[in-house]
Amino acid sequence: MINLECLAYSVGHADDGICLLVRMGVHRILLDCGITNISLLTNDVKQQLPADIVLCSHAHSDNAQGLLALHRTFPNLPIYASEATTKLLPLNWPEIAISEVPDLCQPLPWNSQVELRSGLTAELFPAGHLPGATAFLLTYNGKNRSYKLLYTGDFFLSKSRLVEGLPIADLRGLKLDVLIIEGSYGTAHYPHRRQLENNFAQRVYQAITSGSSVILPTPPLGLGQELLMLLRSHHYFTGCDLDIWVEEKVARGCDLYLELLSQFPTSVQNFAQHQPLFWDEKVKPRVLRRSPGLFPSTEKPYIIIADQDTDLSQYIINKDNSVIVLLPELPGKTSQKLDFAHSETYLLTDHCDGLGTTQLIHNLRPQHVIFVNGCPSYLADLTNLEELRNRYKLHSPANGTLVELPIGETLIAPTPQETNYEGELNELGTEVIISLPPNITNDSRWKTFSDTGLLEVRWQGEELVVRGISQRELLCQTTGHLISPKLDYCCNCLHYRGQRCSNTVSALYGFKVTFDGYCPMFESVHFPFTSTGETDKND
Repeated sequence: MINLECLAYSVGHADDGICLLVRMGVHRILLDCGITNISLLTNDVKQQLPADIVLCSHAHSDNAQGLLALHRTFPNLPIYASEATTKLLPLNWPEIAISEVPDLCQPLPWNSQVELRSGLTAELFPAGHLPGATAFLLTYNGKNRSYKLLYTGDFFLSKSRLVEGLPIADLRGLKLDVLIIEGSYGTAHYPHRRQLENNFAQRVYQAITSGSSVILPTPPLGLGQELLMLLRSHHYFTGCDLDIWVEEKVARGCDLYLELLSQFPTSVQNFAQHQPLFWDEKVKPRVLRRSPGLFPSTEKPYIIIADQDTDLSQYIINKDNSVIVLLPELPGKTSQKLDFAHSETYLLTDHCDGLGTTQLIHNLRPQHVIFVNGCPSYLADLTNLEELRNRYKLHSPANGTLVELPIGETLIAPTPQETNYEGELNELGTEVIISLPPNITNDSRWKTFSDTGLLEVRWQGEELVVRGISQRELLCQTTGHLISPKLDYCCNCLHYRGQRCSNTVSALYGFKVTFDGYCPMFESVHFPFTSTGETDKND
């Protein structure tokens, strides 16, 4: 039996990224280097390489930010990635001019087996999520059989504006031994990506038409370019007399994207044949680069795609609704709070949710599954899924853990971590009390759940679902109460529940809506409808 194991230097639980060392037989493969401090990989004897090869799944900082330091320390250590990833990597080091970043990475072709070491081959599959993002299939040919390991990096089965989804059909029948897979979204289920895009576009359009400008803080790579393409191509904004400003760090990513046009989906290439993909001062909406010291005119609403580290207060003149900041919602993480502006969150998925993750696992049928990249509680939820525990050997290692991967042994389901809690229900004359054990507060999610001490409870079939109300949501509800009850806003609607629409005949049913939203199915909570369908407003 060969040596098959995985040493988890960093699994992406906190602010640090992914860095895994896989051993297949005599070969050591470093999967990603998203750590800020590479001291974990250095040895007392500097000539000793920390691995035989390095594979970089994609150019996001939590997967690649340590590569430059690694290359400078071990210049003879070969690093491989897709061609697009090699072009995008310099964005991880903005303090260095792109032209001065060394060529530290060797590009590999898609869908072709390449022998990297004696008996060890790698094949690259597009992983969705980001241009150039790769799922690596490693095959080691032992004496008696071949051993196969697939590392997904960050992956997404659905198509986004600039990236095709992971081609799951190309991966069926691989007969995998080990699957190393991300679990960023845990077991949560989210609407389809296109639906989320429409919700986002609608919210931005509502803000613009009401006279408010919109600021969109994003990372310099990935989300910023997706949002820009969405705003350029969505029917809400086509031909709209609107300026979209892009800050410099995000603009650098746009420039590099333009060099990768041939690798984008056909629909994007067709779009680029008729008008510029990003920079355009003639076709509406206009897309402009924001130079230092050049601020947009406040005479009419505008959109700014800002770098996530920018001081946004420079754009805020008055603490009113003239500027709205829309922050990306990151599952498992708390969104930043802004004291100087009205802010909301939106969700635009770029990882697979629980259904997509389990779908990929069931299609690949590996013997071992290693979950990485996600908050520990989300990964624990995945390892406790009965449909997975009964079929596969599941692992969710902590930083510094060595996971041995014996092949061919009888499956032993791991002991699940405690995620279910027993409580008591007491019905009193004026209220109902639910008592839960104190150890539930040990879960890292409890702090967010109990943020305000207020709860919303609703039926979901035969089950009762309880969720906490955050300070941000409470603030929005409070703001909504200040609005005149005579206005047909969602906050005055009979079906407005916890910032969501509960009217089954409304197009907004189940969606998160703002307090000042509106739909034709509005029913006033203050002025009940009469039998004729008219509101009885005795002014």
